[in-house]
Amino acid sequence: MEEKKKPSAFSVLMKYAGGHKALTYLSFVLSAAAAVVGLLPFVYLWRIIKEVIEVNPNFNEAVNITHNGRMAVLSALVSMLVYFAALMCSHVSAFRVAGNMKKELLKHIAMLPVGFADEMGSGKVRRVVLDATSSTETLLAHNLPDMVQAVVTPICMVVMLFVYDWRFGFACLVPVIIAFAMMMRMAGPGMQEDMRNYQNALENMSNEAVEYIRGVPVVKTFGQTVFSFHRFKKSIDEYSDFCIHYTKSCRTPMVLFTLFVNTAFAFLIGLTLFLTKSGNYTQDILINFLFYVIFTPIIVTTMNRVMFMSENTMQINDAITRINSILDIKPLAESEKTESPNGTSVELKNVTYHYSEDAKAAVDNISIKADKDQIIALVGPSGSGKTTVAGLISRFFDAEEGTVKIGGADVRNINKNTLMNTVSYVFQDSKLLKRSIADNLRIAKPNATDKEIAEALKAAQCSNIIARLPQGINTVLGSEGTYLSGGEQQRIAIARAILKKAPVVILDEATAFADPENEALVQKAFTELTKQSTVIMIAHRLSTIRNADKIYVLDNGKVVEEGNHEKLIKRSGLYKSMWDEYQKAVSWKVGKTV
Repeated sequence: MEEKKKPSAFSVLMKYAGGHKALTYLSFVLSAAAAVVGLLPFVYLWRIIKEVIEVNPNFNEAVNITHNGRMAVLSALVSMLVYFAALMCSHVSAFRVAGNMKKELLKHIAMLPVGFADEMGSGKVRRVVLDATSSTETLLAHNLPDMVQAVVTPICMVVMLFVYDWRFGFACLVPVIIAFAMMMRMAGPGMQEDMRNYQNALENMSNEAVEYIRGVPVVKTFGQTVFSFHRFKKSIDEYSDFCIHYTKSCRTPMVLFTLFVNTAFAFLIGLTLFLTKSGNYTQDILINFLFYVIFTPIIVTTMNRVMFMSENTMQINDAITRINSILDIKPLAESEKTESPNGTSVELKNVTYHYSEDAKAAVDNISIKADKDQIIALVGPSGSGKTTVAGLISRFFDAEEGTVKIGGADVRNINKNTLMNTVSYVFQDSKLLKRSIADNLRIAKPNATDKEIAEALKAAQCSNIIARLPQGINTVLGSEGTYLSGGEQQRIAIARAILKKAPVVILDEATAFADPENEALVQKAFTELTKQSTVIMIAHRLSTIRNADKIYVLDNGKVVEEGNHEKLIKRSGLYKSMWDEYQKAVSWKVGKTV
């Protein structure tokens, strides 16, 4: 079976151009015209020199110098103006393509499960959305018009090189051919794999840098160094090793390329000496020699354009591959069989999930149930599967085995919008947009009135926060030095969840970044949030879940204990051990030495 031909990078980009596609083609035409007109000043300059030499020493007979000089200046100006028009057209089209590509990516990402970003890495996603799409703008706005000139100019050059004197033309082409061979060693097909490895190294550094920055408070607190973040240091070392290796591999061909592309004049001098070695000197040889000396600097500019053009094309091919790696990810399937939740009970039955094929099961044949208006808690060591359970309930990803139900309906059969309105999720590290407090809350309920927002903020114990902000709920976060602490941000996030009034609430380590004062206020906010809702709480601070209706203790992706606090304490199992350790941590104080 014949393999399907892969579409070119240009054809892929033109799909995003919309009605501006014609501007791209117009920029090509104008760029080609600018390239042709841009060669005319050299012709007029040569005419001036030719006329001066021919009338020597009767310079007063050189009557066309002024005309040729004016035409040289005029053709140069026309070339610049036409090229400027070409760039105007290409930029308008390029901005539209980059904008449409970003919109398409973000629209698709919005359709993907939330777990996608965790699996791919937020740093990698950000690089694709911002850097990969921006690199297409460089290609369309600059590289493609230059590419047209890089094709048209050599064709015109070859014609002109052989029109005046084929011997000098051949002498100019010899270093060009050698330089082109050196360029292909650096920017040939083999470089595509190097470009892919280079971008991979950058993405790995970006991902690990995000994790490192998030851990900076820990690094500072315990006086650690970057070596405590082995993966981050490893990604930097790998990037460094790759760059050094690739630079060394390009060293010799780059030196030879630069040498030969800049030494066409040396070949011309050698040919001139050869032609005149037996005294066979003619005025035509001198005139032609001067023309080629004036004309050959274009070779340097053209060859450099060709070299960088090939490199940029490879970058674009790699960028499109990375963009498609996101666009090719399929959203979670929407079932044709639609179910509506009947009540707010939550149940996981024999559920198993792996984050990747070769990874250990994050949850393994797990069964958990929360009846209507119950508060259940998930506790256990780090990596025991607590957050995975919460993600499965919210359908950040789908269970591989077993079922997840809300109100008796399989979450895979619940309409996406219905599920989003049913479940409210307060993350461990809640993010607020750089918008006003009111705008941040209206994410949960776009048509909420100021009165509803104020009531939600009051219920979330945020009154003291709003009171000190210069414009109250209309204060834009991040403006004029307006910032909130981690605990304050968490209370705003809880206010958003209260405003949403979702019947199922998931609290994932919601007090993790709160100091004791903020924690007390967050706990009061929890009381308001959990009224008439089924609540699933994940917590390391066991005091926050002591009064839960049922506590599930997870370890290695399995439920190892379940029951209320008193029952689990009497059992003297993992929960009892965790509780004892928690009590020791709470009662620990800095002693006073004498």
